[in-house]
Parts: sequence; C-alpha cells; structure tokens
Amino acid sequence: MGRLHIHVFGRVQGVGFRYACCREARALRLTGWVRNRPDGSVEIVAEGSPAALKTFEDWCRQGPSWADVERVTVTPEPTRGEYLSFEIG
Repeated sequence: MGRLHIHVFGRVQGVGFRYACCREARALRLTGWVRNRPDGSVEIVAEGSPAALKTFEDWCRQGPSWADVERVTVTPEPTRGEYLSFEIG
C-alpha cells in the first residue's frame, strides 16, 4: 500500500475534474479524497496499491478531456489507512 498527496494546477476547477477524478480513483479501488483549493488548483490524497497509484498519477497529469492540466506535484506520504472510500470534499 502507498499514499500520494497530489496538487493539480491549470484549468481544473469548473470543468468536472473532481467528479472524473473520483470516478477514476474508485475504478482503481483507491481511497482518499479530492477537493478544490482557493488558489484554483485541485488537491488529492489517495491510498492504494503502488500500481493503482501510478496509474492514477498518470491520469492526474492528463485529467479529463475538458481540463487543461499545466502542472502536477506529487508527494509520497506514509500510508495511514484512514479512509474507507474515495470522496469529493
């Protein structure tokens, strides 16, 4: 198991990014959350298998087709196992 703290920058608010992100994370059986930040970015915490997290990180770098991802920062963190599902915050 692993955990990633991800920030996605660009045109990622008001385009359904969080909903698409949640759908992708659930399909990969990840747990955690996604939320909009006041600076216009999207913040994500995801936990799951290393393979699923890699796939999810790659997806975040592209986002849904209507988003325009300019930059992504990814910080690995210790797994905490505190989430039961993936939610939109």
